[in-house]
Amino acid sequence: MSTTVLPVEATESEIRTRRQPPYHVILLNDDDHSYDYVIRMLKELFGYPEEKGYTLAKEVDEQGRVIVCTTSMERAELKRDQIHAYGADPMIPRCKGSMSATIEPAE
Repeated sequence: MSTTVLPVEATESEIRTRRQPPYHVILLNDDDHSYDYVIRMLKELFGYPEEKGYTLAKEVDEQGRVIVCTTSMERAELKRDQIHAYGADPMIPRCKGSMSATIEPAE
């Protein structure tokens, strides 16, 4: 005599997956980093092509801040930390370190 195992049906609460609220990574402007630095950083950290990097660099320069990506809170924290760790702009002697970034909930 063999035993038959029936599949267990998932409950409705198990089927619904809870989505994490999105967060923006916001790059903040300063006068100690060049467009080339911003474009290179965005290419290396986010994989953006130079054209998009230039567009974002121009916006942060003109508006004082720019959303560089929207993602989960954990990934947003990682990307913010990567921006903070990117280092100084070698083309600007007075530059002492990385650019600043923050995260905030996306609305």
